[in-house]
Amino acid sequence: MPHAVSQVSHASLALEDPQLFCDRAFINGAWVSGGEEAVIAVHDPADATLLGHVARLTGADSRAAVDAASGAFPDWAAALPQDRSACLRRWFELMIAHREDLARIMTREQGKPISESRGEIDYAAAFLEFYAEEAKRPNIEGVTSHLVDAEVELWREPVGVAALITPWNFPSAMITRKAAAALAAGCTVVVHPSAETPFSALALAELSVRAGIPAGVFNVVTGMAPEIVTPWLDDPRVRALSFTGSTEVGQLLYRGAAQTVKRLVLELGGHAPFLVFADCDLDRAVDEAIKAKFATSGQDCLGANRFLVERPVYDAFCAKFAERSAALTLGPGMEDCDLGPLMNEKAVRKQELHVADALAKGARCLTGGARGAMGPLFFQPTVLADVSDDALIFHEETFGPVAAIAAFDTEEEAVSRANATEYGLVAYLHSQDPRRIYRLSRALQFGMVAVNRTKVTGAPIPFGGMKQSGLGREGARQGLEAFTDIKYVCRDWG
Repeated sequence: MPHAVSQVSHASLALEDPQLFCDRAFINGAWVSGGEEAVIAVHDPADATLLGHVARLTGADSRAAVDAASGAFPDWAAALPQDRSACLRRWFELMIAHREDLARIMTREQGKPISESRGEIDYAAAFLEFYAEEAKRPNIEGVTSHLVDAEVELWREPVGVAALITPWNFPSAMITRKAAAALAAGCTVVVHPSAETPFSALALAELSVRAGIPAGVFNVVTGMAPEIVTPWLDDPRVRALSFTGSTEVGQLLYRGAAQTVKRLVLELGGHAPFLVFADCDLDRAVDEAIKAKFATSGQDCLGANRFLVERPVYDAFCAKFAERSAALTLGPGMEDCDLGPLMNEKAVRKQELHVADALAKGARCLTGGARGAMGPLFFQPTVLADVSDDALIFHEETFGPVAAIAAFDTEEEAVSRANATEYGLVAYLHSQDPRRIYRLSRALQFGMVAVNRTKVTGAPIPFGGMKQSGLGREGARQGLEAFTDIKYVCRDWG
């Protein structure tokens, strides 16, 4: 079905397939406008260029999306698993075929370097490929009966409509990681993307049509979160809710979902420690520290926030890390510099606050510490040494390109300080001692531990955290669990 595309930025986007730049919401297989005045402006964070407008829908539209998903659910749930699999597989192939266009849309609305956007498209597509296979596998499980003459089976059945709420920092991957699992399980979905990065979500909707996903099965509802999400919390037909974002918002959703006892997956804040022991490969640790801190300009829940370094190598690590950080380049994402802009002014102000607070409490700024010259939303890659434990940056997620370093003397001290947070998403550990690696992998209170490397995520692994970093897991077979109920059947043939 044809849809309107913004005329503001077609030339600047230079897409091979302009139909991927959609400015309407997508409900029940149709492109939906919010009216001439009911729109949200979307700007390129690198230079404030207006990219276009998307529909600002209402609570009534939000409920209509649930109507569509609920109506489509019986047929989608009853479809042969191989048919659901084929749709996901075609969707994956279309994402790969349109990788460059999808990356360009992402970079222009989110700001990340184009090479990172290409990487995210590959990452996002991988979930479609993975769950295309998993869609065939939620088989009936036989259980040895505990009753005479009874036959026992466990069936996995889709829960119903799933609401997916996604953030601006990974605007494609956070949708496919959730939606692919839900659709593979036989659920239908309603998606609310961030109002700051809606065009990536709408491009996925366009490709879902081409992939043959039936009307009502995948819906994208643009607008402001309170207007869109509140009706989903209240609606008993929405049986599962998956959210990626801040812990504060996750807590609100947790409370709101309780009234209808929804299944929940919450991927919330992170405050990752990066532990460097004296027996590590120091150059490798520095290389991985750069990746762990500055990917997505630091706007990543997996981003290393607290660098704890054993005292014998503390000065050397600080010097090498600061030198490497100072050499990183800032610029618009389409120029593929090392760091792009931050998402908004609020994010930049948080960097300034954390730097000022740390310096006031005795830290040293080894490099950076201020806004970049490229524009108001750029912030220099910044390294702070001798940061005290009472500094804000050691207690709050910075979500930006500011690294805070402190020394430690013993393994026990390092573990204690690393665990001294309400968050528990990921921890990074650098050591060559296998016994220490084992001890700390067990002792660190985090859902994921990366040893001597940074990249650990991917479709086959269960992503998620402990404590206030969230509930449940996404990816892997575990990613299907929130979207299925187990039905126990005990049968006597008489």
